[in-house]
Amino acid sequence: MQEILNAILNDASSEEFANLKLPDSFRAAYVRRDEADMFEGVESWDKDPRKSLHVGDVDLPELAPDEVFVAQMASSINFNTVWSSIFEPLPTFGFLDRLARESEWGERHALDKHIIGSDGAGVVLRVGSAVRNWKPGDKVTIHCNHVDSQDPSGHNDSMHATNQRIWGFETNFGGLADITLVKANQLMPKPSHLSWEESAVNALCASTSYRMLVGQNAASMKQGDVVLIWGATGGLGGYATQLVLNGGGIPVGVVSSPDKADLLHSLGCDAVIDRKAEDYKFWSDPHTQDESEWRRFGKKIRSVVGEDPNIVFEHPGRQTMGASVFAAARGGSIVTCAATSGYMIEYDNRHLWMKLKRIVSSHFANYQEAWEMNRLIDLGKIQPILSAVYPLEQAGEASFQVHRNLHEGKLGVLCMAPSEGLGISDPDKREAIGEDKITRFRRHADSLKK
Repeated sequence: MQEILNAILNDASSEEFANLKLPDSFRAAYVRRDEADMFEGVESWDKDPRKSLHVGDVDLPELAPDEVFVAQMASSINFNTVWSSIFEPLPTFGFLDRLARESEWGERHALDKHIIGSDGAGVVLRVGSAVRNWKPGDKVTIHCNHVDSQDPSGHNDSMHATNQRIWGFETNFGGLADITLVKANQLMPKPSHLSWEESAVNALCASTSYRMLVGQNAASMKQGDVVLIWGATGGLGGYATQLVLNGGGIPVGVVSSPDKADLLHSLGCDAVIDRKAEDYKFWSDPHTQDESEWRRFGKKIRSVVGEDPNIVFEHPGRQTMGASVFAAARGGSIVTCAATSGYMIEYDNRHLWMKLKRIVSSHFANYQEAWEMNRLIDLGKIQPILSAVYPLEQAGEASFQVHRNLHEGKLGVLCMAPSEGLGISDPDKREAIGEDKITRFRRHADSLKK
């Protein structure tokens, strides 16, 4: 592994990378099959990823013809990392077993250790015999759409493929590791002005936000649209806010503290609602929602932006969906990609059908959408929202921070990278874009610690 790291740090040639000897095993963060019931009877909030995530050696798998090995310099934590680590809504080993039944190559994934993580940035080490667009030594970022080209249902939009999976969540050999195994169609060029950790945090959340708002498969935002964004400084919302501003929309950011409101203002978002200061109680008890609170929320939106939102960027799920459906404008769209506060949602259907609103589902992004979002980041039009960095040994602690919502933006994880700040190959471009823009979330988080 040290030889691989030295080759990366010394910017070795493609031929030199191709001639490097690969190790028999590598370091990774994983959950164990025999511990899948360790949190049985424990409330979700009290489940602790620090107890379930292990860091240790795992065997290097065989490489399929359409796959590549990537030396992972950095990765990040997503909500699916948390779900995997607390075995919710069910243990992910069932996903691996299902993949194993699909093909001989799929059998490699059904192990008793599940290497998790769905983001990454690093250097290509080996390419399979069918790979044509990438070579050893290429610096890449990785998106998490794991799909092949044999399923006709995926050729119009790969997210519709019946065998579409999320890498590191529904497959093994994920991103929280020194080496990862991915399909060649998951690779994208690494932004040249960003460090490894700044490059590694973007793909999953940024691409998801792109599809939800910009692409043709969900809201298709247009100039002038008012967009309500829940968690507007979070892993999804931080990208959504930038996309709305760049696309000529009007973001209304919902946050949970004055500090986060200040961060939104610094991004250029003028309309901000602090939900804790307003003390919204959308649920009067665990079984009953309070429509008067929906109305108070809708009135607040109109007071800060003058009208109801054309689009609601919805991902909390149970806690907010009722309010989201109510608050959307007549004919508006509620676009949803997750349910971090609960999957079983409730809303008053009268406010949906009588005002011709629509709920649009969205799940990650296809290769083209991920590529376009990566291009925007490479152009400096969208900035990474990295707020803190952890070593791989502390992947459990980083996951705990996300589980308890003790962070903002995205949390990066150093894998092979020995320190932060490495991997910037175009410092002039970085200077032109602006260090203050690129590091805005990190500087804000650091200022709160002082």
